[in-house]
Amino acid sequence: MSAPLAGKVALVTGASRGIGKGIALVLAEQGATVYITGRTVKEGDYYLPGTVGGTAAECDARGRDSGGRGVAVACDHNDDAAVAALFDRIAQEQGRLDILVNNAFTISDDLLEPKGFWEKPLSNLEMWDVGVKSNFVAAWHAARIMVPQKSGLIVVISGYAAVTYTYGVVFGTSKSAADRMARDMAIELEPHGVASLTLWQGLTLTEKAKDNLARMGDRMTTTITSMQGSTVEHPGRVIAALAADPDVMKRSGGEFITAELADELGITDVDGNTIASARARRGSPIWKPIAEVDYRGK
Repeated sequence: MSAPLAGKVALVTGASRGIGKGIALVLAEQGATVYITGRTVKEGDYYLPGTVGGTAAECDARGRDSGGRGVAVACDHNDDAAVAALFDRIAQEQGRLDILVNNAFTISDDLLEPKGFWEKPLSNLEMWDVGVKSNFVAAWHAARIMVPQKSGLIVVISGYAAVTYTYGVVFGTSKSAADRMARDMAIELEPHGVASLTLWQGLTLTEKAKDNLARMGDRMTTTITSMQGSTVEHPGRVIAALAADPDVMKRSGGEFITAELADELGITDVDGNTIASARARRGSPIWKPIAEVDYRGK
């Protein structure tokens, strides 16, 4: 079996279930050793199925023929000390890190409630803690491994909320900040051969999305519910192709609609379907790759 990511080491944050799990499975299937973080250790700890250990076991199964495997690490990305220990472990066990996928994001319980920001608790700022600050902390640690090796790929999982009102003020601001952070990191990482970019997901049929659609679909924006949904592995296929591309630096600093990038790379979903872009309804990315636009103002 061809293993384009053989020998590569990846970290996917927030991968007990959902998009993170789908990405981890694809990377392992293509030969990578994938560190998987999440807070759910035992089934029943969360209302939806999935654990870090379960994802790691599935990665082992998927990577049986390619040499890929999963390594489960229980980690709360709001705990900076735990995150530091995670990266120390990766450095000690692997001596390198090739791919970081910043996927972990705290979703507030009242996300879909049709209330003004002043009517919701300040605790909703947890979406900034794990979704913005956590992205910076993980990228900070990753860069300290990637820069000396002169290679690496940091991917932020984001979406159209950066340009279109989605779910509320804190959610949209968090996604916008994460996108801008990835672009600015790309500028500083460019001299060291490390790429940083953002993928915009449309409707991804995660366990949570399916549950929300079933219970509260009437509260969700029709521009979201009318989108063609992808499986959780679709973005993983795109990330795997980027990680294997020797010219990935040409894309560094850019925001990409996952569906459009998949089409460009000839990637379909696991069922063979081509996922449609929602650009016309949801909006267009702001940041182009820094190789195409001089953002330094020189």
